[in-house]
Amino acid sequence: MAGTVERILITASEGQPIDDVESINAHAGRGLEGDRYFEGKGKFKKLEPKRQATLIESEAITAVARDYGIDVDAADVRRNIVTRGIALNHLVGKTFRVGDAIFKGIKLAEPCDYMQKIAGKPIREPLKHRGGLRAEIVESGSISVGDEIAPLD
Repeated sequence: MAGTVERILITASEGQPIDDVESINAHAGRGLEGDRYFEGKGKFKKLEPKRQATLIESEAITAVARDYGIDVDAADVRRNIVTRGIALNHLVGKTFRVGDAIFKGIKLAEPCDYMQKIAGKPIREPLKHRGGLRAEIVESGSISVGDEIAPLD
């Protein structure tokens, strides 16, 4: 049930364009280096475990484009780590490795009105229950595009 990291996306501040990066450092209890929440500049200033990192399946993004005819890119959904080949909904409450870092799945990352507004596309409803995963970083490490994602539980 292992998958891979397809893209890593961050933004330095709320509402700004998303940047693709090839690798990133994940810091336990803090977030992804260079991302808005790591810097305390996100919409939700208080860094809760569920805001340290977000993941989404590339397959969900492809399905929205196919099923709803919406030109959607992973950057539109504003999640940090785009995955391939792993069912993220199954990782709620589980620990898993992403590259050298260890995460714990906290809750589903249901899409919100703010995300839809920033994207400028009607993607909230199509992404309901497949908008990704909110995760806590429990052990620091580096993550690169192409790295394996594997459950530890």
